[in-house]
Amino acid sequence: MSMLVATPWPELFALSHYLPPKKKNAMNMTSPPEWIENITYDEISLGQSARLLRTLTLADIQAFAAVSGDTNPAHLNPQYANGTLFHGVIAHGLWGGSLISALLGTQFPGPGTIYLEQVLHFTKPVRIGDTLTVTVTVIRKDDSAKQVELDCQVVNQKGERVLNGTARVLAPTLKIRLPKINAPQIQLFDPEARFKELLSLGDGMPAVRCAVVHPCDVESLSGAMDSARHGLIVPVLIGPEVRLRHLAEEAGIDLTGIEIISVPHSHASAEKAADLAAAGEVELLMKGSLHTDELIHAVLARPALHTGRRMSHVFRFDVPLYPKPLLITDAALNIHPSLQEKVDIIQNAIDFARIMGIGCPKVAILSAVETVNPNIPSTLDAAALCKMADRGQITGGVLDGPLAFDNAVSAHAAQIKHISSAVAGDADILVVPDLESGNMLAKQLEYLAGATGSGLVLGARVPIALTSRADGPMSRVASALLAQLAAYNARGDATHQAWKASV
Repeated sequence: MSMLVATPWPELFALSHYLPPKKKNAMNMTSPPEWIENITYDEISLGQSARLLRTLTLADIQAFAAVSGDTNPAHLNPQYANGTLFHGVIAHGLWGGSLISALLGTQFPGPGTIYLEQVLHFTKPVRIGDTLTVTVTVIRKDDSAKQVELDCQVVNQKGERVLNGTARVLAPTLKIRLPKINAPQIQLFDPEARFKELLSLGDGMPAVRCAVVHPCDVESLSGAMDSARHGLIVPVLIGPEVRLRHLAEEAGIDLTGIEIISVPHSHASAEKAADLAAAGEVELLMKGSLHTDELIHAVLARPALHTGRRMSHVFRFDVPLYPKPLLITDAALNIHPSLQEKVDIIQNAIDFARIMGIGCPKVAILSAVETVNPNIPSTLDAAALCKMADRGQITGGVLDGPLAFDNAVSAHAAQIKHISSAVAGDADILVVPDLESGNMLAKQLEYLAGATGSGLVLGARVPIALTSRADGPMSRVASALLAQLAAYNARGDATHQAWKASV
């Protein structure tokens, strides 16, 4: 979307009727103009006016809040706004004022104009979908100071005045004709909104009994309790009870009514959690402050938790510049997976994507290049995996590879390289060659691209919510939600079938 000062190009040249006839005829009004031209003080006359139109969108409100820092809930929180005098979300008052500034600075008088004074009166709220007509009219000129006073009127599509006032500007004295400048792009990304959208996938689903394994730091303990508060899990805390209670007291975490199984150390916590899962007493595991290897080793040591498929990790990311959630596998568990292990990794990810509501996931098998090269083993694996999918050895998704990262997520990049593919530029799942490349990709998305992530381990009888020590509260709750969805999908009871029918 454009910055707030941007307007449709015909509006930028609404003042063409003020130009000499020759200049009017020279304009090509069938395509966007390349130049903007001002109106000098000597060309301005009393009663002369100009206008622009602009329709308010939710993105406008969000962008204005981001730029100004004005996060008043009347503009951003529908629940709060519905209870206010205006009964709904409204635009910032100065958003309308900024349209006057845009008109003065880009059209009339245009480049070279210096704002001296602006008086504003707000008469009606502006709501999403309202189309505003902004008009400025010259009411006074001061020849000695080259100042112009303008009447400013802003009306909505119903003809109702929402804003009015006067502006005083120092008009340009020199004619200026400049190349049109495209406004900087603003990419809006609301992690809170994406988080709420993700949590809505679990609406109507009862909380799942979960073994929280050695939550002996504030982050993992609070993450478990936040997940319980959101109705995702019924936590069973496994760890040294005295230490857990002391930690909770220091952090102000209420453990009233929470089941605690006291064990002496992290290794015992992992063993006990795996025993509970093998006995069917919990439906999912959540990693606390122990090492991942400890927990995974305990799970692998219980044959009752085996499925015949290799365990693997799946990240789910909301990426600001990508239009849909992106799954990445395996960036946390399998270091150098073999071809057959990649089959399990991909099948785990496809099955999970389908649980998340993606009917036929598009799977991009990544490498450094998009062509098969005998000197790059990952390209050979990619080609073999695609053929295996053709033969029904991998099911439920559409595979393509090898694909370089840009081809996988950018339709433009794929087009430039003449790649004809149902997957290229629109991938749901990215399959990385090994843990190193996957881990670096995941961290780059999070720390350089502003992505928000969560993840879990699949392939055992119970899903495992796997969090990092650096994960924030939203990531931990989101990981619990993913694990809850996977656990609930594994049920075969009537309650689960009813829930599946409802979604």
